[in-house]
Amino acid sequence: MLQKVKELDIQVEAFVPQSSEELEQFRIQMLGKKGAISQLFTEFKNVPVEQKREFGASLNILKTKAQEKIAQLKQSLEDKNVTSHNLDLSLPADPVKLGSRHPVALVHNEIVDIFARLGFTVFNGPEIEDDWHVFSALNFPPEHPARDMQDTFFVNQKDEVLLRTHTSSVQVRAMEAQKPPIRTIAPGRVYRNEAISARSHCMFHQIEGLYIDKDVSFADLKQTLLYFAKEFFGKDTKIRMRPSYFPFTEPSAEVDVSCSLCGGKGCNVCKYTGYLEILGAGMVDPNVLKASGIDDKIYTGYAFGLGLERIAMLKYGITDIRVLFENDVRFLEQFKSVF
Repeated sequence: MLQKVKELDIQVEAFVPQSSEELEQFRIQMLGKKGAISQLFTEFKNVPVEQKREFGASLNILKTKAQEKIAQLKQSLEDKNVTSHNLDLSLPADPVKLGSRHPVALVHNEIVDIFARLGFTVFNGPEIEDDWHVFSALNFPPEHPARDMQDTFFVNQKDEVLLRTHTSSVQVRAMEAQKPPIRTIAPGRVYRNEAISARSHCMFHQIEGLYIDKDVSFADLKQTLLYFAKEFFGKDTKIRMRPSYFPFTEPSAEVDVSCSLCGGKGCNVCKYTGYLEILGAGMVDPNVLKASGIDDKIYTGYAFGLGLERIAMLKYGITDIRVLFENDVRFLEQFKSVF
């Protein structure tokens, strides 16, 4: 009987299963009701009295050893299965397909970073706004065409709730929430009731900047925009400011940058002028300061705004704005190199 215990001990020690099914068969073979170890316990009554103590101790040790060995092997097989399920050896060496940033997001991040170096902080506001923040506080007269349904998406025209047409509304909220000096930029999505074409869309993105402090001048505005243009388009970039009109700034200007494609010599992209329009800017109108509770006798300021899609199109040579909203992976994959 002791010899049978030793033989079973050798079997338990040497057993290495290849699968969970094989391990389960071994468990039944050893520890099942009719298993080899269970049969030895049944035959215990036939063991001579003088051998019962030694045989019983050896048999208990064998049973414990078999149970522990089977438990360890079961855990080992489970860990192996988990690992194998997560590892597909048929995949290529570089299995993770990298995504890419959207060109508008790339331009957004770069512009925010440039103005952050000048001390501008990001200020956000709601996309669903009221007439006061979008128009009235920005010196838009009641008869201004931008208030017309043809240009503005109204959520509730009776209560004058609308989708913001520009992020200048965030500048109003910044002036209401802060005291000068104020140096902030407001990036975000805006909406206008326009026909969708290769050059325009009903939804696009803007970044508008605002700086209010004592003794702020037009020269400060020009130097800020020149710094931005050189940082974004290149050190050799020049800017040109043309008189314009905006209800919320006076004086106002359209800002052009020298065409990076032709170096300012003139091409079909810049219509042979050597310059491309990128943004509008000007000194904050005193009426805008008053509407937000800022003393226009003490403080002055400048504001500027640019469209991110237009900047992205200029930077990456995109000719149709609609591709920026189609989420075509083939188009977006081109920007992996600038991730």
